[in-house]
Amino acid sequence: MNKKITLAVIGAGYWGPNLIRNFSRLDECFLKTVCDLDEKKLTKIKKSYPDILTTSNVEDVFGDQEINAVAIATPTKFHYSLAKKALESGRHVFIEKPLAQTSQQAEELIKLAKDKKLIIQVDHTFIYYGPVIKIKEIIDSGELGELFYFDSQRINLGLIQSDINVIWDLAPHDISILNYIYKEKAISVSAAGTKHFSKNKQEELAHITIEYATGFVAHIHVSWLSPVKLRQMIIGGDKKMIYFDDIEPTEKIKIYNKGIDLAETSEDTFNPIYRSGDVYLPVYDGTEALFKGCSNFINCITNGTEPETNGQAGLAVVRILEAASQSLAEDGKKIII
Repeated sequence: MNKKITLAVIGAGYWGPNLIRNFSRLDECFLKTVCDLDEKKLTKIKKSYPDILTTSNVEDVFGDQEINAVAIATPTKFHYSLAKKALESGRHVFIEKPLAQTSQQAEELIKLAKDKKLIIQVDHTFIYYGPVIKIKEIIDSGELGELFYFDSQRINLGLIQSDINVIWDLAPHDISILNYIYKEKAISVSAAGTKHFSKNKQEELAHITIEYATGFVAHIHVSWLSPVKLRQMIIGGDKKMIYFDDIEPTEKIKIYNKGIDLAETSEDTFNPIYRSGDVYLPVYDGTEALFKGCSNFINCITNGTEPETNGQAGLAVVRILEAASQSLAEDGKKIII
């Protein structure tokens, strides 16, 4: 019988409780400790999980030799320092998105993990999400044909943050999905954003454009200032198109047999023929994505395999986020990456 992986969660705020709930469900994992600076949050955790140790001192985690893996769910500004300390002390790392604040930090963490023979898994949860996995399967099958574009919007009212802008908060989800389903390397990134609250120095609304040498283009709209919550994505190909609406309770994916064919005639060399066929709803796995991600992390530690959302995948997302932020600072200039 394999020995259980003993794990600690650092951060019990917005996302931490979700990690605690899912890691505690795994038979192969022993969630021993939860750490947070807020004693009220720890008291709440203790009521739900009386057997879990709680502490407000992170040194209690790193000083415990039984703990061999750490899940980090803190604000982004603490990701690098905590992940580095965990890796230096010989712990595998599961870390909330984004991996780090800069690509240099991300590269350092990747190298450290490689030197220590440890695993980094970035919590790009959507890569373990049944509908997204199904979308990738459909694209990989060639059903959509040549891909033309990726359009997404992830908008809602709040949570406005002071340490990062809306791009770093919301866009990692869409960028990670984009990198997962389309493996070509992006060549440029541009972004436009606005700040509407004088006390907040971060952009609350932004549009990102990512271009590829193939002609494929991605547009990502993110906002904290929308009166409605939208989680939508359209992926267009020359044969078919996919519409993904994550707010829909059941019919999240729709495949449209729609498109444009061009017919040349002697009268008009540009004669579009609009094609409209059937629409169908593919079936996908309904297992909670975060549970699959947490389970994958433990399995990778046990089996010595690399997760789909490893350090390199996290770095690829950070590079696009960096380029988008640079473009914002330079009035929408196209940044070559």
